[in-house]
Amino acid sequence: MKRTTIISFLVCLGIYACNNQTSRNKEQTLAQIIAADSNLNIVKERALKVVSTGFNAGDGYREVWIRDYNTFINLAAKAHPKDTLRDNLVIFFQLQGTDGNIVDGFVPKSTVKPSKGGYDYIYNDLAPHYAGHKNTVETDQETSLIQAVHKYLQATQDTTFLNLKVGAIPVRDRMEQALSFLMNKRYNEKYGLLWGATTADWGDVQPEHDWGVYLTDDSHLAIDIYDNAMFLIALDNFMEMVPEKAAKWKPIREHIAKNTMAHLWDAKRQKFIPHLYLNGSPFDSTFDENAIYYHGGTAIAIEAGLLNKDEIKASLDKMIANVKESGAATIGLTLYPTYPEGAFKNKGMYPYGYQNGGDWTWFGGRMIQQLVKYGFQKEAYEQLKPMVDRVIKNNGFFEWYTRDNKPEGSGTFRGEAGVLYDAITCLQEHIETEE
Repeated sequence: MKRTTIISFLVCLGIYACNNQTSRNKEQTLAQIIAADSNLNIVKERALKVVSTGFNAGDGYREVWIRDYNTFINLAAKAHPKDTLRDNLVIFFQLQGTDGNIVDGFVPKSTVKPSKGGYDYIYNDLAPHYAGHKNTVETDQETSLIQAVHKYLQATQDTTFLNLKVGAIPVRDRMEQALSFLMNKRYNEKYGLLWGATTADWGDVQPEHDWGVYLTDDSHLAIDIYDNAMFLIALDNFMEMVPEKAAKWKPIREHIAKNTMAHLWDAKRQKFIPHLYLNGSPFDSTFDENAIYYHGGTAIAIEAGLLNKDEIKASLDKMIANVKESGAATIGLTLYPTYPEGAFKNKGMYPYGYQNGGDWTWFGGRMIQQLVKYGFQKEAYEQLKPMVDRVIKNNGFFEWYTRDNKPEGSGTFRGEAGVLYDAITCLQEHIETEE
């Protein structure tokens, strides 16, 4: 071999080695940055403290809500005895309807006061000390409870819970009754998917009423990604907990997943459409609702395994672009662009208000978890940082944030605390494993 050729070979080998070392250094740098970020552990400690003080959604609420409890039960397992977690789950089953439906939340019966225009409380002799309520515009209470039971079993290994009888019916059968309620009462034959009222992404406020949490004759029924993705996750969880029922529910799971992508996924735009209407849209015909991108429902769809890695990356890129264009602070942005002024009778649903473009870590944190699980650790950390930083700045876990990042709602929102704790832990553990 000629001398010049040998030199060239050695130079190339050196460059290759250098590039490999640089790549390794970048991986190490990310791990080092995450390990050195003291704010991550500070937020985890504060989250644990907040969740250790109770189970209601936050200081602004009396109720224990199942959609919230589902997102902080992992953390609650680190702060409360197993029996306490179990008792809360049991109350939801005690208040279960004869048709299998699950309530949204419950309060001590002694705290219920007669009021006009408030909740129509639900009572059951199995829960003599509690009153429940159900926002009927939603289709996620049943799926949230099944997911919460799955998390409880993972955290405590208390498999005996499945055989616990609530009344005369074991928990495992009550969960199946909840799934059957959705198929019997919220299933649309034409599209093969679950329906609910028209709401903004994962929200619980319909446009046709000043409050908007109950189905009425004016409701516009629709199919959306959030409800069906939650159902898919619940089916996966149920079949894992009760494998002998898989033969019945696996074909239903496959059917729902196939129909979700066939009817709700816009492949050209690489997004889910907001709604598939069953009896017309409540919005002005000149308004292009399909231009709206649902951040929360997309995150849950990823958790349900509906999107591949390329589609997840495209989804993240779109979320980041939406944050930049809207002027919001994080990918917890509910949706973008927003519904116009006056689209919802509820005054809190103004553009960039509450669920109409408010910034919710409650869902943004779930997107972070999925980014980590699908190998986007760098992107996960980048998008997690502003969520963590505002907890430190505001000294609290707030329900949602305005477009200019001002906190709104309860400052002890346990749903936010729970998903942030899980997101941070997921990232830290994955980085440690990769090292």
